[in-house]
Amino acid sequence: MTNVYTRTITAASLAENSSQSVDIDGTSVLLCRSGGEYFAVKNQCTHQDAPLLGGRVRNRMVSCPLHGMRYELATGKPFGQLSHVPLATYPVRIVDGFIEIAVAT
Repeated sequence: MTNVYTRTITAASLAENSSQSVDIDGTSVLLCRSGGEYFAVKNQCTHQDAPLLGGRVRNRMVSCPLHGMRYELATGKPFGQLSHVPLATYPVRIVDGFIEIAVAT
């Protein structure tokens, strides 16, 4: 399967250790910047399906604002006892200063 990328926001508009949600074909995606890298994960905690937007982004990790469940941004790997289900992650690239992500629909 070939990745089809969708242009989202400018890379410069996403500050270090911050996040922003975007909708790609009905999928809520959380864009994050941490450690100078850009990441895209499903904007839904695997513990109780709460949105991750507003959670702390630090050290290439995002925390759920509801219960503090943490996930590694690069792999979606969960850290903590609340869930062992990883987050969906999406390929990211920067093209002409914009963040592009590929979400299979």
